[in-house]
Amino acid sequence: MKLHHRVDGPSGAPLLVLGPSLGTTTEVWRPQLAELTSSWRVLRYDLPGHGGSAPATGFTIDDLAAAVLGLVEDERFAIGGISLGGAVATTVALRVPGRVRGLVLCCTSARFGEPGPWRERAELVRAEGVAALAPALEGRWFTPGFDGRWVLEGLREVDAPSYAACCEALAVFDVTGRLGEVAAPALVIAGAEDPATPLDQALTLADGIPGASLTVVPRAAHLAGVERPGAVTTAIARHLRDGGREAGTRTRREVLGDAHVDRAIAATTGFTRDFQDFITRYAWDEIWNRPGLDRRTRSCVALTALVARGHLEELAMHVRAALRNGLTPDEIKEVLLQTAVYCGVPAANAAFAVARRTLDDLGPEGP
Repeated sequence: MKLHHRVDGPSGAPLLVLGPSLGTTTEVWRPQLAELTSSWRVLRYDLPGHGGSAPATGFTIDDLAAAVLGLVEDERFAIGGISLGGAVATTVALRVPGRVRGLVLCCTSARFGEPGPWRERAELVRAEGVAALAPALEGRWFTPGFDGRWVLEGLREVDAPSYAACCEALAVFDVTGRLGEVAAPALVIAGAEDPATPLDQALTLADGIPGASLTVVPRAAHLAGVERPGAVTTAIARHLRDGGREAGTRTRREVLGDAHVDRAIAATTGFTRDFQDFITRYAWDEIWNRPGLDRRTRSCVALTALVARGHLEELAMHVRAALRNGLTPDEIKEVLLQTAVYCGVPAANAAFAVARRTLDDLGPEGP
């Protein structure tokens, strides 16, 4: 299955993948695009038979998740979605937990009710076309009085068999029992007046996903991002920014230890706060959490770079970090011997002195 998609935003920015709700296209994210592309490379995709994607039938949400992963290169990314797109995002987060750095679940659910109504909708669409749903969907997508015609008009272009297949995929979707496995920092957004995925379904997600936060948007129904774009955009942007900080802080503590991080936080001032935020998000999340190298290898690289540049003031810290990452003193010695050849004997001599003192101070118990 090949899904039509487009990418907007700076080429070097981190990747954010966004999926639409059933019956809509990439355009449903248009109200959020300007804000999100200021910091992210945003990939939006169309569901089968929607927008530019070719028709397809006989697929599951897991198949859609696999197709979305096929659009993403081997990098870490954030992912979000509305309704069905949120189900795809949750499934992606379960499939590749080490690669998903943030999760945005907008007006979606871990289970979309009983299968019967979805199968009935599929049969209705096959018989009468997707446009026949427009009057009912207007009342589910928007609160009374809101003009969402630009979204509703798109229903005429949706392939009926593909829409029906999406309904059948939603009928059997249920990850309620797996929410505890979601590792990415998650934001759940709910429309306060959403009849399609009511607040209790949002609470199931927020309670089931470890550490998830919940934002309830007042005066909004199922397409809250269209009806109340400002509130939804602000919540997403804040979560993606803070999520990187939280993930970076967690990694920083795992590598450097709580005592070091607590001292660094305590010493932060108004002058250094932005720099601390930068290294937490960029160094400790963007780089240290990339899947391409394990932490042992990253410690070897860090030790070598510090010796090469003569940054002995940080070498002791990273000797301790290397031990926390699983290197033995003998392996640290081998790294420093290697630097003697490629960085010079004087640099390695100074590094050995720092490393020896650090190891002696730690004693046999280690960090």
